[in-house]
Amino acid sequence: MVRAFIMVKTAAGKSADLQDRIREMDGVLDGHVVAGQYDVIVEAEADEVYTVIHAVATDLNELDGVTDTRTYICLE
Repeated sequence: MVRAFIMVKTAAGKSADLQDRIREMDGVLDGHVVAGQYDVIVEAEADEVYTVIHAVATDLNELDGVTDTRTYICLE
């Protein structure tokens, strides 16, 4: 099992709405609105690293209001 943390920047005022939509996505364990450089931190899990990358590159980045993402794959 591969676990990843995805940092998400959102358009102004979109964080809470996106948090709810992100939490409903396949493979997402949780999502938190945070203060700092990014607006939402997502914890995701999948069988393969490419599944996580594909989900971020397509599903997450296509959500209206997402302006940028950074994905960090856990090594342990």
